[in-house]
Amino acid sequence: MPLLGGFIADAYAGRFLMILLSSSIYVAGLTILTMTQFIPPLKPCGVSDNNCINPTKIHKLAFFTAMYFLSVGTGGHKPSLESFGADQFDDNDSSERKGKMSYFNYWNVALCAGLVLGVTVMAYVQDNFGWGTANLILTVSMFLTTVIFFLGRPFYRYRAPQGSPLTPLVQVLVAAVRKRNLPYPSNQDSFYESENTNMRLLSHTNKLRFLDKACIIENEVVSEGEKPSPWKLSTITKVEETKLVVKVVPIWFVSLLFGVCIAQGGTFYVKQSSTMNRNINGFEIPPASIHAIAAFGMLLCIICYDKILVPILRRVTGKERGIPILQRVGIGMVFSIMGMVVAALVEKKRLMVAEREYNRVLSMSVFWLTPQYFIQGIGDAFTLVGLQEYFYEQVPDSMRSIGIALYSSVLGVANFYSSFLIIVVGRVTGRFGSSWFGKDINSSRLDKFYWLLAIMSAVNFGIYILLTRKYDYKNVQRKEVVSSK
Repeated sequence: MPLLGGFIADAYAGRFLMILLSSSIYVAGLTILTMTQFIPPLKPCGVSDNNCINPTKIHKLAFFTAMYFLSVGTGGHKPSLESFGADQFDDNDSSERKGKMSYFNYWNVALCAGLVLGVTVMAYVQDNFGWGTANLILTVSMFLTTVIFFLGRPFYRYRAPQGSPLTPLVQVLVAAVRKRNLPYPSNQDSFYESENTNMRLLSHTNKLRFLDKACIIENEVVSEGEKPSPWKLSTITKVEETKLVVKVVPIWFVSLLFGVCIAQGGTFYVKQSSTMNRNINGFEIPPASIHAIAAFGMLLCIICYDKILVPILRRVTGKERGIPILQRVGIGMVFSIMGMVVAALVEKKRLMVAEREYNRVLSMSVFWLTPQYFIQGIGDAFTLVGLQEYFYEQVPDSMRSIGIALYSSVLGVANFYSSFLIIVVGRVTGRFGSSWFGKDINSSRLDKFYWLLAIMSAVNFGIYILLTRKYDYKNVQRKEVVSSK
């Protein structure tokens, strides 16, 4: 769904319109969920209902309509809003370009703040005041933020949609295949480039040279003012944009396993916390609230990285970013491996306590999970933010919403991948003894599963290094603008 939303935003609707439309759909979904808690005919059965009957058609219609509205709204909102925010910075202005690098950091600071509120305040409201009250708060909050966003429309910068961003990619492939038998030229004088000064031109790179044949001027003469057929002759910029898309694909695949590790934080980690001692001076922490530790770790790491580490790295390396994007992503992958190792050791300890005590709630404090959550937060600060910046920057300018959608799809597909991996591992281990996933968490061996993820992540990291060792980033022919600020 995010990929479809990103494509529509880039190709036809425009990001501002897509944000408004998807936000409205999202509010509608929240409104329906809220109505199911307060309107008697729509209200589902409660645990204490004596005359509870099976869900009726109206119950199912309301629930699934709300779910589909929320899915469609999220699919359009996520990729469009983040890319629209980054579009407010001018890439040709050095100070604004540096500001955009910080934008992705503080975008995630805001997400962390929202996550903390969600797993603490909203979890408390749901447990003590009911889902209806929580849904009402979320509906009103989302409605107000949509109105505030709309009121700011006179101050935004806009990028007009220019049709399908996939068509130029197909044109390059067709032109390259047509000219596949041409000899590769000894210099770039035979390469065609557009004279359009309104678009950002890309410099030629020597990777994927087969695609370069699409921009070789063969027998045709490109007259002044005459535009050749893009199915026969492409520009250097279009060829380089196609190369960017091709190079994004393997990075997307090697990022999936990092997403699998993240998925454990919202599933098995929470299940572990539900069996542990969560009392603090008589107050019981909701199991999901422990996830806030990862958000705090990510928030703290992002601020230190942006305010302390980046300025130092800029002075040392002389580069605007301090370190390359993919190097930042790789650092986070290392922390993810460390997090899985720590999680395995802590789970082994928890199983030893569970074997001794036989209680539903163990004496072992839930804060034993702090190290693995905190390390996960640090890894997220490097890898998740780095992937957002990578998928926005290293795709063609006309595909930036699609790029952010690709980032979102990493996490979405990783959750399916995690479920598939659990099923496979459970069946395989069950054939050679007891399954690693028993009827409850205390009869399972999650520690072994975490070790497996750590080993798989280490192998995946080795592949990642091979893919990124000599990576060619987007090379824009910049026209620097002096900032007036």
